[in-house]
Amino acid sequence: MTDLRLEKMLALDAELAEAARPIRILERLKWPPGTEERFLEAWRAGRPALPDVRHEAVGGAPAGPLASIQDRCDRGHPLGELLFRTAGSYRLALAMLEGAGTEEFTRHSIALYGRPDDPYRTQDWTGVDAAEFFLKITDELLGNFVVPPTVPATPAAEFAQRLRRAVDEFFTQDEVAVVLDPRLPSKAIAGSKRIRVREGALFSDLDFGQLLHHEACVHSATMLNGKRQPRVRCLGLGAPRTTRTQEGLAVLAELMTLSIDIARLRRIALRVRAVKAALDGADFLDVFRGFLEAGQSEEESYKSAQRIFRGGDVRGGIAFTKDCVYLKGLLEVHAFLRIAIHENRPDLVRCLFAGRLTLGDTVTLSPLFDAGILAGPVYVPPWARDLRTLASVLAYSAFMTRVDLRALTLDSFVSGEDWLRGEHGTA
Repeated sequence: MTDLRLEKMLALDAELAEAARPIRILERLKWPPGTEERFLEAWRAGRPALPDVRHEAVGGAPAGPLASIQDRCDRGHPLGELLFRTAGSYRLALAMLEGAGTEEFTRHSIALYGRPDDPYRTQDWTGVDAAEFFLKITDELLGNFVVPPTVPATPAAEFAQRLRRAVDEFFTQDEVAVVLDPRLPSKAIAGSKRIRVREGALFSDLDFGQLLHHEACVHSATMLNGKRQPRVRCLGLGAPRTTRTQEGLAVLAELMTLSIDIARLRRIALRVRAVKAALDGADFLDVFRGFLEAGQSEEESYKSAQRIFRGGDVRGGIAFTKDCVYLKGLLEVHAFLRIAIHENRPDLVRCLFAGRLTLGDTVTLSPLFDAGILAGPVYVPPWARDLRTLASVLAYSAFMTRVDLRALTLDSFVSGEDWLRGEHGTA
């Protein structure tokens, strides 16, 4: 018997895939070539000046088809609700792009990615609070020279060749290219067909683990798994609404594979602080200096500041808030996995990799996975594949959150041993 509701939603899904295909947010927020060189030349000559960046309307597709799709969505059906939310996030993205350089840009950016100082509904802290905690801890470790710095020394071409071999071993049924790109604001960006590595950058062994497990085994894998869905195409879109979960899952992958170092954790936290500063009125030079003072090189400080002012106003107050999702997403994904294991829903862990999904999607779409309408993922990273080991790590971390570290010092362990000796009457 044909499920007419489902067939209607599948037809809308095909429409949405076509309507959203031209919308590429990061591609349309790139700054003109030569901007970095001119800025750093003036900075080094003692003539610091704001980058000269002018914005034009950068919308990539009409919003009308997206609105029409939303109007026809059956929100009582799990697929209909997914389509409604996905189309809505693309409409917000278009409005954001069309408002580049104005307050409307930031307003829509916040609607898509949130603010760094947004409080969680169930918690009493914000992303900024978490960022400042991580920065304080790492400042103390680095300031006392307890942890040696990671020194990047591998040229991009050599690094890309090594990454290419590892990517080929993971993607056994698809070809994912690794290419050099001199214009990337970050060290790497992944899609379903290629991973772009910034030409001219230097990389470390930890960079290799981060890019393999973050970019390839999460971003490329979820995109390819989504494109392999036999009936539902929107899981292969990479909709803006999935960014927070995607980035959180990718950073968690770095942690689970011991691929993240202090410098990387600090970069993530510093970006959260910088987004907050830009929203509060700090201009590009203020943010650039903030990264410099935190230990980044001039080149990396420029690229970090540029990320935050893409589409915004270099004079401050108007910013791109995407960089606040990495830390928030990490905390959310970790909490989600713990709850899924606690509630005996390990199937949800695999569902996270079946396409570009949010955490909520994996719950609401589970009946479609059970019915075979949605397919399970082909590519799942090793750390998430074996639920026996993942469950043990999450169970342990869940218990450790109950330990009140404020009541402990290193001397506590010395006195604890004294107490044990006294209790048993030993010398």
